[in-house]
Amino acid sequence: MQQLRLRHPEWILTGFFAYIVLLSPFFRDRPRMGVQPLFVMLAMLACFWTLSRLANGAWSKGIEIARDWLPLLLIFAAFREMELFVTRDYNVANEMAWIQWDRLLLIQWRLTAAIESLGKLLPFYLEFCYLLVYGVAAFCVVVLLMDAVNSSKIDHRSVDFFWTVYLLGTLGAYALFPFFPSEPPRYAFPDVAAPTVITWVRHLNLWILGKATIHSGVFPSAHVSSAFSCAWAMFFVRARRPIVCWALVVYAISVSTATVYGRYHYAADVLAGFAVSLAAAGIVYCGRAYANRKS
Repeated sequence: MQQLRLRHPEWILTGFFAYIVLLSPFFRDRPRMGVQPLFVMLAMLACFWTLSRLANGAWSKGIEIARDWLPLLLIFAAFREMELFVTRDYNVANEMAWIQWDRLLLIQWRLTAAIESLGKLLPFYLEFCYLLVYGVAAFCVVVLLMDAVNSSKIDHRSVDFFWTVYLLGTLGAYALFPFFPSEPPRYAFPDVAAPTVITWVRHLNLWILGKATIHSGVFPSAHVSSAFSCAWAMFFVRARRPIVCWALVVYAISVSTATVYGRYHYAADVLAGFAVSLAAAGIVYCGRAYANRKS
């Protein structure tokens, strides 16, 4: 049988789905939990084995390009799998503590009033940034592939390095969801600092969340961890061309503000998501430094 050869992002995804399989027996009280994680894990391994085998054939170039994009599909599968950890009852003890920070930030420090002081301009911008978070990873991969095309040589290593940082930051947030079952502030505290300026982008965001979101928890914010992880990853692979990297930092800060202002997340979720992204970048930085010393 041919040896299974995985790229670094695929190893990370394998580790995450294996983690969910090992974790699931400890959460049998969750009403939706069953043997689904095992079947998801087996299906993913079958997919990786098939791609690994085809990568040595006549379609090798096309398969490798497909593997550049595969994490985008599997990260969504990982997100949806978190719905298995939905609890029967939410203990609002954490939320009662987190909402105090939001009251301080949004009401006493008047962040909501400041954002809405220019009418629809800033609320629209923030909600639009929140909407784009679903495609920011794809944008980064396109940038890296365009760099490769311009240099007349497709280097999958830069794409792999991007996915490594991004997946560690995003899946790191997902991995904590089961331990912090919680409802977003717009549900748990609908009257606390609710936005008064409503744009069509907010309606679209709420519609998307109503159709595709999960309900297992909001801590930490995966929106924030993924947005910042994109920025840190691009700093690693495009350090000599930092304009896009710094633009992504500004974008991630905007997403962080949007999640709190829009009542999608608590400020505590944002801080935790940012910390997860920093931890992911730190792990990759230390790993690369160690590999450089070994070589």
